[in-house]
This record gives sequence, structure tokens and C-alpha cells, in this order.
Amino acid sequence: MPHPDYAPQLATLVKEPPSGDGWLHEIKYDGYRIGCRIRSGRVTLISRNGKDWTDAFPVVVAAATALPTKDALIDGEVAIVLPDGRTSFQLLQNAFSGEKPKGALVYFVFDLLRLDGEKLERLPLVERKARLRAFIGKRKSIIRYADHVEGNARKFFDQACGLGLEGIISKRASAPYHSGRHGEWVKTKCVFEQEFVIGGFTDPEGSRAGIGALLIGYYDRGTLVFSGKVGTGFTQKGALELRRQLERIEQKSCPFDPPPSGPLGRNAHWVKPQLVGEVAFTEWTGDGKIRHPAFKGLRADKKPKDVKRERPS
Repeated sequence: MPHPDYAPQLATLVKEPPSGDGWLHEIKYDGYRIGCRIRSGRVTLISRNGKDWTDAFPVVVAAATALPTKDALIDGEVAIVLPDGRTSFQLLQNAFSGEKPKGALVYFVFDLLRLDGEKLERLPLVERKARLRAFIGKRKSIIRYADHVEGNARKFFDQACGLGLEGIISKRASAPYHSGRHGEWVKTKCVFEQEFVIGGFTDPEGSRAGIGALLIGYYDRGTLVFSGKVGTGFTQKGALELRRQLERIEQKSCPFDPPPSGPLGRNAHWVKPQLVGEVAFTEWTGDGKIRHPAFKGLRADKKPKDVKRERPS
């Protein structure tokens, strides 16, 4: 259910970054997309699927409360930043689980949709970002302006990949803000990474604890399609906690259609397809499976039915 204040514009996956003038290019952050609504001085944080996440990031709320306005709507991404500048979704998940963050929590802001009663969505992106930069200022804060480059898309993308970043987002400089996907924002990834629905798990073997592997898939025309097993990327604590969550939604029937063929490991368990996980992998195989996957964390901001296979356009 979209939120009445915040329905985010989304990026379409492409194979190559757009060339030519007329595009702004930003770093793609690996975190949670969050809208920040300030009304009468009260701050509300909204997830991309319209949920109230104000209680999830109290330090962001405190920083937003200190901004010089009583009325604004800001778009951005909350992420954990490592000392080398990369963002880590897995460490953000660990922080949610109560672990002490191993990096700095930052709210990267890249768009300004409303300020002091003025609606800005119809302005060109380059003007909105100029207003945002002036509004955020250069003060040191958890809220940080997400800068961009103009042109040189290929060079910027290659540099991002060389630094171990997830990829880049390219946006039409002259375009207004449109909710949903319209091709005016596109993303180019250095590595394959997307959300998958968890439909089952296997028991651990040897010295492992919690789970052996997750059985994952995506929706295609209403059917959950099996796309492989994920057996790496878990900490022991994370695997045990994930096992407890999965056992609460365990069921007898397989949610995949058709059911997976071949060996799945020891004692496969099926679950209701209610949890979404972020997975990094090297490539898709010809039969629609993923190679060398690694689990990065659960996505509480994604609905299972919305998870499709991302295909570059």
C-alpha cells in the first residue's frame, strides 16, 4: 500500500550506463531506501513500501529534527559506511539484530520533493538537487548529501567497480520526479545482486549451525520459480536466528512450481513464502539458476509478490 506522502521513483536495471549528456550519475548505496517527511517539525521515516520506519533509525530522526525547516519531504538511502567508503547491507542487518555497528550509519539524501510548503516534484532533477544541497549544507551530520557527476558515465562506472562498490544510478537531469519505474532512472551493477523469496531451507551438516542452505526463488506470472540454494554469507548467530524465523512459518507443501529437482541436501524444509532475502551472485545459468550465491540479509522493505527476476534492458 503506497504511503500518501512518499511513493518513490525506482531505477530500471540496464547492462551499460547511458552515454551522452543530460544524465547525472550517483553511487548506488547498499542500504534501505527511506523517505523523510517533516511536518510541523515532526519527523516520519517511510520505507519504500509505505511502512513507518521512524522507530528503526532514531539517530536519523534526531538529525532530521535539527534541519532548518518545519516542512519537507526528502528522498534517500540509509546505509552503514565502512572505513573504505563502501556501504554494507549485511552490516546494516547485523545492526538491526542488536550488534554494535562496525561502520557509520549515514542517511544519504539525493532528492528534495517538498520544502517549506513548496512542492518541488515537477522541477527538473538538477534544480531539485541544487535546492537539496543548499538545504542540507556542509554541516557534519548523519544526513549527508549524495553528490553526482555529469557525463563520463563509463569512466564513473568503471571507477565504482574498481573501488568495490555495488554500481551506479543514472538519472535524467531535466526530468521531474515520477513514482515507480519509467526509465528516467537506471541502475548499472558491478555485480549481480537482487532480492529473492525464501521458500525453504535445509538442515546444517558437520559443524555448521542453524541452516545448511536457503532455497530461494522469484515470482513469474504469479508462480514462485525455484532459482537455487544459498549456503554462504551467514554468521553463526545470524543462521540460528534465521532458523527460528523460518521454523515459525514452516509448512508441509513445497511453494515452488515446479518443485526443485535433484538433491537439496539433508532434510529440506518448506516454508510459507513470506520472507525476502538479498543475495549476491556471479551469473544466471541457462536453466534459470544462480551461480556462487551469498546471502546478504533479509529485506523487510520488500513484499514477496513484488520479487521478480531482474533482467537488464
